[in-house]
Amino acid sequence: MALSTLSRSIQSHKALVTGAASGIGRATAHLLADEGVYVAVTDITLEGVDRVVQEIIDAGGKAKGWVLDIANAAQIMEVTNEVIAHYGGIDILINNAGISLFTKIDSDDYEDLWDRSLDVMLKGQVRLVRAALPALRQSKHPRIVNLASTEGLGATPYGSTYTTAKHGVIGLTRALAVELGPEGITVNCVCPGPTLTGMTQAIPDNDKVVFAKRRTALKRYAEPEEIAHAIVNFTLPSSSYMTGVALAVDGGLTIRNA
Repeated sequence: MALSTLSRSIQSHKALVTGAASGIGRATAHLLADEGVYVAVTDITLEGVDRVVQEIIDAGGKAKGWVLDIANAAQIMEVTNEVIAHYGGIDILINNAGISLFTKIDSDDYEDLWDRSLDVMLKGQVRLVRAALPALRQSKHPRIVNLASTEGLGATPYGSTYTTAKHGVIGLTRALAVELGPEGITVNCVCPGPTLTGMTQAIPDNDKVVFAKRRTALKRYAEPEEIAHAIVNFTLPSSSYMTGVALAVDGGLTIRNA
């Protein structure tokens, strides 16, 4: 008798991915499409959305794009409803969209950056969960994966707006896992470490090398696809007993003492 009774296939599942025009979101959208998922590619720019949709289609996948400003509550509801109508539901919600706004606590624009950070990275995730929840409740294998950061497990100087939002994402993940668990909806969180994305593009290459060698066990930055594989793993039907997890995918950054 075969031991395996749980499927690792997500073929024909429907996924909504935010921040999917670049970096980790783009890699996640591609990986999902490679597995036969119908992917709703969303991001703030039409050009970026169209580019990724075409990439997926050219590779033989299935995708459609929507422009979505994650800080716009009305647009979140509108786009989510359009995705549900187009695909007939949502099985997987990937809350990936984010921004990186660092500043000193006493800077003149601190409160503006605070509001923007929480609107995009925390309130935006809440709103998307609320909008997608009716469809997720109709799914056989409903999965929510939120993106936080190793900043949600620690802190960096001048990053209190970003760090607070990412700590909040982990708290949100745990709270929703408890609340939605009785309905079979799993809610997990991936905490990427240093990754080669648009957010880190402005950091000089030499500084990246020095940081990675000093802080990570693997002595390098991650490729977006390496983070995306962890995200996709949470979406599998066989991942049915994992919920409330905050998974650090950081090359060993959080285990280093020196």
